[in-house]
Amino acid sequence: MTPVNIIDGSSPVILAQPHGGTYLPSAEDAPAELLVTLNERGREMADTDWHIHRLYDGLLQDATVVEATFSRYLIDANRDPSGSSLYPGQNTTELCPTVDFEGRPIYQIEAEPDAVEIETRRNNYHAVYHAALSAQIERVRKLHGKVLLFDCHSIRSRLPFLFEGELPNFNLGTNNTSTCDPIIEEAALEVCANAKRALHGYSYVINGRFKGGWTTRHYGNPEKGINAIQLELSQKTYMDESSPWLYREEKAAKLRIHLKKLLNCLEKTITTLT
Repeated sequence: MTPVNIIDGSSPVILAQPHGGTYLPSAEDAPAELLVTLNERGREMADTDWHIHRLYDGLLQDATVVEATFSRYLIDANRDPSGSSLYPGQNTTELCPTVDFEGRPIYQIEAEPDAVEIETRRNNYHAVYHAALSAQIERVRKLHGKVLLFDCHSIRSRLPFLFEGELPNFNLGTNNTSTCDPIIEEAALEVCANAKRALHGYSYVINGRFKGGWTTRHYGNPEKGINAIQLELSQKTYMDESSPWLYREEKAAKLRIHLKKLLNCLEKTITTLT
């Protein structure tokens, strides 16, 4: 199993996809038999960013794609490898999650990973993903002198354990405008505002419940030409939010129109920055 799939592109935009994978080690991958230690809820992998690669496929010509193939239940590639919380004081899930987004255990009793197992997973998956992502950032920056890292995410629209009420459709995160040039943030907001005004428009927010995960915060450094922005989509905009998590073509087609506009706008904007 290859932990990361990479598509090399010539665009200044990189699409990072850390949570779309569903690989879990099985008996053939002993001794890390995660499928044995997860309970029934864990094996459902409900918190996957379902169909994220399919949703973004073909939207931006020549974009580089860095896609994790492993499940976030194995290890979360968008968490601080030290284990520090990105949202102190708020409910969240760990580097190697032990509960799901509803706050319910995903492991069999007393089967959670210990410190040694967490470190093994960090080395074999988390570090591999970020080594690949770092390499692509440097490659693209050498090509263009700058790069835009667009972190692609999706989540169920109602999860009381994580947030109150219903999540907006588009949730942009720039860690309070620290991870990208303000011009890029403004361009993204303008596209989202137009999407809201469209027929059957989409709601949006910037730096709300999701301000950008570890990927956005770790790499985003506008002064060095590395701009990073996260988009957390409400899954109801393109799929069923319950098992078997079906992709809905008609919904997705409408959403993809606006995602394409967003990505193309951001690509044009990053090319104008000096």
